[in-house]
Amino acid sequence: MTHQVHAFEPPERFVAGTVGEPGDRTFFLQARGGGRLVSVALEKVQVSLLAEKLEELLTEAHRRFGVELPETPAAPSDNEPLENPVDEEFRVGTLGLAFDVDSATVVIEAIAAGESEAGLDLPDDDEDDDIDDEPDDDLDRLRVRLSPQAAREFIDRARRVLSAGRPPCPLCGQPLDPQGHLCPRHNGYHR
Repeated sequence: MTHQVHAFEPPERFVAGTVGEPGDRTFFLQARGGGRLVSVALEKVQVSLLAEKLEELLTEAHRRFGVELPETPAAPSDNEPLENPVDEEFRVGTLGLAFDVDSATVVIEAIAAGESEAGLDLPDDDEDDDIDDEPDDDLDRLRVRLSPQAAREFIDRARRVLSAGRPPCPLCGQPLDPQGHLCPRHNGYHR
């Protein structure tokens, strides 16, 4: 079975976004470049972990290799919605991160869900690993290469998208629906 590698090195635009109402949103990573538009679906927790691990990777690249880190943007640089059509190419099962020291870029790879469990892989060393040597060579993947500035902008937008959902319950942390929810901290009473 053939697989597709959607490579954007670098993309014109790479963002995390959602479709739907809070509580019923579908999360996407979307890359545009060279007349192509690719959208892949993933879970909210994967977007959160990707933003967190990207931040850690940039910090480590600065510490180990002296990479200049851009400051967090004061104003949102890209607040536009996902571009249409939002056609899901695949659902992400695994995310991979690497830092290419030679080009001072971050490589993000989203691999389609296969038989392996969904997760976030962070290489042990920050050198550019040969990502194609993974056992999931027969799965579709989206690969983007970002400058530290573009990675910082992605992190900022991902955090804004994550915080735009339902507010958390102050007692248990679960999301509150407009009608409230059954809070376990209140022994199941409606809150």
